[in-house]
Amino acid sequence: MKLHSRFLLSAAAVSAVFAASAADPYKLRIPTPADDLQGAMLYLVNYDTGEKMDSALIDGPELIFSGEIDEPVLTRMIIDGDRAGSLIIENGSIVWSPERREAFGSPLNDKLNEFGRKVEALSARLTPATPPADREQVFAEYETLVSSTLDENADNPIGYYLFIQEAAQLSESDFEAYLKKYPSLANYQRVSSLRALMTARANTQPGHKYVNFTIPQPDGKVLSLSDFVKTGKYTLVDFWASWCGPCIHEIGVLKQLWDTYHDRGLDIVGVAVWDKTETTLDAIKRLEIPWPCILDAQTVPTDLYGISGIPCIILINPEGTIISRDKQDTELMLDVMNAMNVK
Repeated sequence: MKLHSRFLLSAAAVSAVFAASAADPYKLRIPTPADDLQGAMLYLVNYDTGEKMDSALIDGPELIFSGEIDEPVLTRMIIDGDRAGSLIIENGSIVWSPERREAFGSPLNDKLNEFGRKVEALSARLTPATPPADREQVFAEYETLVSSTLDENADNPIGYYLFIQEAAQLSESDFEAYLKKYPSLANYQRVSSLRALMTARANTQPGHKYVNFTIPQPDGKVLSLSDFVKTGKYTLVDFWASWCGPCIHEIGVLKQLWDTYHDRGLDIVGVAVWDKTETTLDAIKRLEIPWPCILDAQTVPTDLYGISGIPCIILINPEGTIISRDKQDTELMLDVMNAMNVK
């Protein structure tokens, strides 16, 4: 794939440039009228690989990217580090709509928009007053829509995009069944990563031994999970981040468990993932977290445990076997009480 030749244009020059370069394989027009965007960098990033495909400084009412591309690519727009929307770069003239956060004018983008309109129409039929039977009918129509659209587009970025959206809800067996039906999806990096994630998740379900990991700490020490999983103790491992609202909520639940059961043989260790050390330490101090925490673990433990969302809380028994995973609130408290035979 090759992208090249980006131009920052005034509104008056747009039509002239389109006429002068009509033979270009693709042309992407992005209006940038908002004053707060001026001076920001806009990046086109390959949705699958994270590769920066092209970039330009916003310094006028619109940007135009043009160039050559070997095959259509699902692309994410990033403006000064923030996600600004996704589109498919393919041959033809493409126009981005900031209002709808979608691209139009090329075959695959228009087809993806058509799918989106159908989803919106189905969503409009769901209200708090919708009868259960009608609600089930809407869900069934949605599943049929996704299945038929994926069938028609398995070999292009639309099929890939739909599969990525659905994959997080699939069991490992269903995931593999999809890849058997649509083998071209296995060529995407994200799909390969998800496959590895599902295998890791399956290998760290209740009944399996916990998986150890070692993380160098900012102060020069090296900490392993095995440093905190002790014989004769139950251990709750909380994979969390300071920016994660549900994680902060769950720390309140963990505090209740700590106050009630720590003296009876329950230990807790936090593992800060996908976070900055400074903000983790600030949160530990602000929330007055009494248990130890492994800092700056990033993706090491989440890859090993197949964690795609946090908080992820794992309960390990004195023999080192996982006996509870992915429980929160009352369900987590009940699992701890049952494990420790608390009446």
